[in-house]
Amino acid sequence: MNSAIPLSKALEAEQIIEIFNDLFLVSHDTCLKGGAMEPLYEPSSTGAPACIYFREDFASSALHEIAHWCIAGTVRRKQLDYGYWYDPDGRGSEAQQAFLNAEARPQALEWCFARSSGIRFSLSMDNLDAPIDAEAASRFASAVVIQARGFVAQGLPRRAERMFDALAASRGLKVSLDTLEFAVEDLR
Repeated sequence: MNSAIPLSKALEAEQIIEIFNDLFLVSHDTCLKGGAMEPLYEPSSTGAPACIYFREDFASSALHEIAHWCIAGTVRRKQLDYGYWYDPDGRGSEAQQAFLNAEARPQALEWCFARSSGIRFSLSMDNLDAPIDAEAASRFASAVVIQARGFVAQGLPRRAERMFDALAASRGLKVSLDTLEFAVEDLR
């Protein structure tokens, strides 16, 4: 890992890849790669490690996809894209609500990772072709805050804790999750 990153400098995608792969390539047979047109998780196959692909070179996309991986259990990590469904942009309100229900926890974890890596977190409704439903957006923001506060109170899943700590350490920081505060106002 690059220990020469200035304290105030946010991590870039390549640094996040290096940190993730240092932590999990050998221990969990999983690698992280950027440059994808769309995010994708491929489970390991004959001789090849599992691979988490994130969009282009977006550090925030890397953190988001890592969050999904850290939450996924053993059974889910054996399935393409963890066995989840995904409807592209233009989802109707019912499909959008199902998406938001599934996304609150990973986005809260992404927010934790963003805090330890110096990256600005932006809430994602991920339905760019649909009109914004202000009420749904407000409920979603509240759900993400509740999940983030839950991580503070109960701790992170083990793989997520290792990643959180490694992101902060790579920037020369000692960030304790229990000292972080999460509020809806931070999402505006």
